[in-house]
Amino acid sequence: MDTLRVGWVQMDIRWESPPDNIKRVEALLKGWQADLWVLPEMWSTGFTMAVEKAEPPEGPAWQAMCRWASEKNALFIGSVAVRIGNKARNRAYVVFPDGKSLFYDKRHLFRMANEHLYYEPGETTLIVEWRGWRIAPLVCYDLRFPVWSRRRPSYDYDLLIYVANWPYARHAHWTTLLMARAIENQAYTLGVNRIGQDGHGQPYGGGSMLLTPKGEPILHAGEAEGAFTISISRAELQTFREKFPAWQDADAFELLPRSSWG
Repeated sequence: MDTLRVGWVQMDIRWESPPDNIKRVEALLKGWQADLWVLPEMWSTGFTMAVEKAEPPEGPAWQAMCRWASEKNALFIGSVAVRIGNKARNRAYVVFPDGKSLFYDKRHLFRMANEHLYYEPGETTLIVEWRGWRIAPLVCYDLRFPVWSRRRPSYDYDLLIYVANWPYARHAHWTTLLMARAIENQAYTLGVNRIGQDGHGQPYGGGSMLLTPKGEPILHAGEAEGAFTISISRAELQTFREKFPAWQDADAFELLPRSSWG
């Protein structure tokens, strides 16, 4: 399909309280329709380092996403703290209406909050095919690393998504980096952030937005809590790439596992 209706939820996440956050998402989604729905990073708990609060694989938050995907006949993307053994993964689930589920584990862990001490990094990217669109989900701190996000023959997408808990103190970085990722990859780019304060008193300013492949915001959520939707056109994306084919001059490269770095 040429047109994709993109929706997201910008919310004040109740600290380490999945039942409350599930109810909140349900309330915010009520009456809204889209082909794709995106939730913030760790939408069910907030950005917690309390691994014991993380849910097991395919736990309550994942089950809620499956239910919403079925009810809305839409793809759902959002990250959840998932406990695996003594550590955890910051796992972005991708849930289809038919119950199929894929995931991307956050690659770059935010060491300034000691995330790297409690969570294990992912090693691979993910491309999801949905209603004729190629979608790439990434998580928060990944936004600062353009090589990992770079569109290339082995990682080609139409829509790049970052789910986040991005603090208000670095809000200018959020806006600037989202624009940069959209421009350099010539792709629609969506950043979904939270609002409110977390359990440590850290404030978040929202600023969730969808940008064109030129880096121009076409819908900005500001600091409001709510559901937001807008349609994007694949024909417009292809026309722009053909008219301004900067991608043809991109440098070829191959990403190696962390163990190969030296």
